[in-house]
Amino acid sequence: MSAAVKYTLARLGLFLAVFAALWFVPVISLPVKLMIAIVVSAAAGWFLLRNLRDDVSAQVEGAVDRRREQKEHLRAALAGDDVPAEAEPEKSHS
Repeated sequence: MSAAVKYTLARLGLFLAVFAALWFVPVISLPVKLMIAIVVSAAAGWFLLRNLRDDVSAQVEGAVDRRREQKEHLRAALAGDDVPAEAEPEKSHS
């Protein structure tokens, strides 16, 4: 499972846990419970989910680096700079 999916599920689980805890408070209306759950789960997620957030960041950085390398390789190939040494024709000295 990718780091982004794990992080998303952890954020959702944290929100649902806070909302479930607020569900049994009778004096608060449903929209207020939802807003409190969003704010509290966001603040708690900032501290509790740091490792997962770092994993997602590393995954995205790796994907960006791979894409940059592919782009540079394609540009070099289109410019004719990416010819392997054994594929170059030999020049005759006549």
